[in-house]
Amino acid sequence: MSREKVFNFSAGPSVMPLSVLEKARDELLDYRSCGMSVMEMSHRSSLFQEIFDSTKEKLKAALSVPDSHEILFLQGGATLQFAAIPMNLMEGGTADYAVTGNFSSKAAKEAEKYGRVNIACDSSDTGHDRIPTQSELKLSDEAKYFYYCANNTVYGTEWQYVPETKAPLVCDMSSDILSRPVDVAKFGLIYAGAQKNMAPAGLTVVILDKSLAGREMPITPSVMSYKTLIKADSMLNTPPCWCIYMLGLTLDWLESQGGVVGMEQIKRERAGRVYAYLDESRLFKAHARADSRSDMNVTFRTGDPELDAEFVKGAAARGLLNLKGHKVAGGMRASLYNAMPMEGVTALIEYMKEFETKHHV
Repeated sequence: MSREKVFNFSAGPSVMPLSVLEKARDELLDYRSCGMSVMEMSHRSSLFQEIFDSTKEKLKAALSVPDSHEILFLQGGATLQFAAIPMNLMEGGTADYAVTGNFSSKAAKEAEKYGRVNIACDSSDTGHDRIPTQSELKLSDEAKYFYYCANNTVYGTEWQYVPETKAPLVCDMSSDILSRPVDVAKFGLIYAGAQKNMAPAGLTVVILDKSLAGREMPITPSVMSYKTLIKADSMLNTPPCWCIYMLGLTLDWLESQGGVVGMEQIKRERAGRVYAYLDESRLFKAHARADSRSDMNVTFRTGDPELDAEFVKGAAARGLLNLKGHKVAGGMRASLYNAMPMEGVTALIEYMKEFETKHHV
């Protein structure tokens, strides 16, 4: 099956813009007539330093990152940050955690190793189908930070507001970064795995208020110390060079789409069309409540696991790939990240209509 006949709805690693892949292909063997691929360059070379600095400036511009914050290009994914955040910011005290999905739950459990975790909210009693309101948050007066995951990939919910807290905000934006404007100044720390909206798997972006650096526990490894990483400008060890290069190309593409403001309009239309169909369907039901729905990950099901499996199998035969839901949630999941073309949404809805006509009694 050729690329032209496939729409990849994977939750990550996910679809990338075709023009970005084509640009990378053209420069793969010989980057701008230097005689080397980016994958062969020394990360200490002046040539790669230009790529690094350019990508960093592009990201700073795309998200309007203030000078008070530092951008780090790291490795280890979100899972490493589950530990790095409390080791750097918790100071052996208390931190508030909003548990609204699979990964925020894992983050909270990891943080318990380094201090006291106050569960500010937990939506597991309703199957993580909603985001709590501001008034529902049970905040601790002693909290060193408030942690939440902006978009819950597994269950398909997304925070539609920025929580108001006295403690610095720490946010996992892995699934919706670069999909909408963000007031970075409101956050103590933002982090995101690149494999959904930014670049191939292997790069983790951390955006940190520099005033929070230097509070790490004595046991914190140097490769996880924000103070040390800032001083080394992300090059304490070899960074994920290829992924940084790919992020730069993706940011060029993003600018051509109107930046994060333009992308927000596109993603709302993309997700809105799928939800509009789901709300009218007699067979398929959206998992997330209407006021908490994710524009990045649309989760839905028929209510019959066997029928769900048949749907996923039939979709794959049509070139609609990776629609099976996460193993802990079941059902189906259509991930509509920045690079998903509107044609993919159209093809998905057409197949859903055909499947419903065939199976609905």
